[in-house]
Amino acid sequence: MTMHRLLARACASRAALASPNRAFATKAPPPFPTTPTCPAPTCPCAPTPALPEDLPIDHSAPLNGLISNYAQHVLVCTGKDDWPSRIEEDYSGDNLAADLRELVGPKGKFNDPFHNISVLNSSLPSSPPPKRQPELQTSSAYILPQFKYVPFLPRVSFDSAEALVRGYLQPDALHPMHDGLSPIHRDRLLRRPAYQSLLWGVRDLDEVVVLICGHGGRDPRCGIYGPVLRAEFEKALPERGVEVLKGPVEVEEGAAVAVEGAASGRAYAARVGLISHIGGHKFAGNVIIYMPPNLRTEDGQAHPLAGHGIWYGRAEPKHVEGIVRETILKGRVIEELFRGGIKQDGRILRF
Repeated sequence: MTMHRLLARACASRAALASPNRAFATKAPPPFPTTPTCPAPTCPCAPTPALPEDLPIDHSAPLNGLISNYAQHVLVCTGKDDWPSRIEEDYSGDNLAADLRELVGPKGKFNDPFHNISVLNSSLPSSPPPKRQPELQTSSAYILPQFKYVPFLPRVSFDSAEALVRGYLQPDALHPMHDGLSPIHRDRLLRRPAYQSLLWGVRDLDEVVVLICGHGGRDPRCGIYGPVLRAEFEKALPERGVEVLKGPVEVEEGAAVAVEGAASGRAYAARVGLISHIGGHKFAGNVIIYMPPNLRTEDGQAHPLAGHGIWYGRAEPKHVEGIVRETILKGRVIEELFRGGIKQDGRILRF
């Protein structure tokens, strides 16, 4: 069965689910704790930036559910705050995002329409090359919500990018719509853990990752809002006892430690970065908060959102303190800002 026929069957299934009879179904409660509105800040915050008159923020459309369907985000660490409109064109196409999109993009040999892999650039810095090979040019990447950090992806060949795809990004099991594919085609789309041995120094994430769309090369609204929101998070997080890690992850033989160290005695640590286009510029500021599986609430209880990524839209500086308090420290989703969420197994969350 061809991929086009698979997609046609999937669309027909979605249409059936959207039939009028479903309008009478009882609305299920949210799968996590929520609070209707973001609490007002208790201390001064930056003003909301002014935007060009022809590029307003959409405050009328409902936000809930307006999230891209994807199974994993791959964040390429560029150390830059902005990129061309098409990130794969950066450095004349010689970049990790371009390599990955060539493999998993719409025409890539590992493309799977039922396991969408979103490749983004981030302002987070790459790890320095290993001391045993200081001349090696490498890039680093975060895999979310798998909560993995991959420090060394050599830029000298396609092999490391393919090892990342085959070892970490592909699914463990295929969607039922793939049942008609040949065994060879099915094998090509399945994860092969043996490839993980080709990538050295990969570690689990135990810090919160706060991502803000700041892609001014794609849309000025995010380019204006992004840096302001990043600065506000970097101010608000330490005020609530959350250490902000800004340095690169320096990897030694057999271990990975943050240069600015999460082991400073604080219960929480976070990284804050700008990212490239995620969709919905008219809902700037767009914020995604990934909370690691081992996260606990500020009172030491199991965190209701541990292992989740929560998407917010229309976030302004006045919302940042409330997002830190309610979502990161207490595990509550703020309904008025909520665009959607994703669980560690790739399931998209809406309510």
